[in-house]
Amino acid sequence: MFTTNWRPLGNNMFTQLSELNQEMNRLFDRWGESGRAFLTSTFPAVNVWEEGENLIVEAELPGLELSEIEIYVTGQNQLTIKGERKAFTPEKGTQHRQERGFGNFVRTLTLPFPVDDSKVDAHLENGILKLRLPKHEAAKPRRIAVKAAEQK
Repeated sequence: MFTTNWRPLGNNMFTQLSELNQEMNRLFDRWGESGRAFLTSTFPAVNVWEEGENLIVEAELPGLELSEIEIYVTGQNQLTIKGERKAFTPEKGTQHRQERGFGNFVRTLTLPFPVDDSKVDAHLENGILKLRLPKHEAAKPRRIAVKAAEQK
């Protein structure tokens, strides 16, 4: 068992905060890198790239069905992916380790340009959600005609 002495007024506040920081680091070190990654990771992991007139978003959603996922585009440039990963509990036997998180999740991304939310296409295959978000007309480049100056 780990114990420390509490010194409520013996140290100044900066020293106490420093000691708290050290204790938290020791706690996270007990979990190792996987614990540290769990605390700082964002779910689901996504890749975003532009392909022609579309923005492509891929999100890792293992074990979920498309009916369990909600996808929203708001303000033409905010993408939200919502859902819930159910906790795994074995019917028989004893669970020794659980590294995959569970529960409700929400991931909101600011897109690099406005998209046409009426033409978004979503597919889920092998745990990968793939979204194709076409550029909004206002985001597409338009060629501007240059007129020659009239000569007098």
